Amino acid sequence: MKRRPLIAGNWKMNGLLRQLTELQMIAEAAGEIGEGRDLLICPPATILSASRGILGQKVAIGGQDCHAAPSGAHTGDLSAEMLADVGARYVIVGHSERRADHDEDDAAVRAKAEAAWRAGLVAIVCIGESEAQREAGETLDVLGAQVAGSVPDGATGANLVLAYEPVWAIGTGRTAAVEDIADAHGFLRRTLVERLGEERGAAVRILYGGSVKPGNAAELLAIDDVDGALVGGASLKADDFIAICRATPVG
Repeated sequence: MKRRPLIAGNWKMNGLLRQLTELQMIAEAAGEIGEGRDLLICPPATILSASRGILGQKVAIGGQDCHAAPSGAHTGDLSAEMLADVGARYVIVGHSERRADHDEDDAAVRAKAEAAWRAGLVAIVCIGESEAQREAGETLDVLGAQVAGSVPDGATGANLVLAYEPVWAIGTGRTAAVEDIADAHGFLRRTLVERLGEERGAAVRILYGGSVKPGNAAELLAIDDVDGALVGGASLKADDFIAICRATPVG
């Protein structure tokens, strides 16, 4: 099955109103770089609404996290409904930084993914092994357990994106070897097909994340079962994000 590539930029805790010029540059290039691809920027919540106004319909916006509840006494949190209310179409859940910094386990990630679906959002569920787990030869076991625990029943290609991000490669400049990425993505595809059935499992897009940049994007995005990228630091610069999009094979 041919899946439409998705290039998603995760701005993390970066981005002020004065930096919206980078989004304007992406918006201006969207007609070209969006041909045959889906484009997404996940800015901080403070500029979500402004970002929506700049990016229009050719580039989707998404949240970087959501609370599992639709509303309530949760100071500082945002519900999936709030994200949808300002025009978000996606939300990242279970990013390794959330798992590490906020002690989020698979059950919490699953609840957030279900909340995303409740609000009509696509959940981007992040998984990935630590360096210690990789060195111990536990990568596939870890990924399998995270998929089993973090992905809710009812997942389809329309409501779920899976993002494989080796924890040790995020923001470090280090990238997993092509063979290792191919092994991980092949395993994840088989796991999804086993869990969801052939048709649904084949339809879910699997992104790679971990120091994706213009210089390595073409090689990484050409790997079987790599259906796009979750881009961190490089997505903050319009020129880099645009170059990564151009390097993504389509058709």
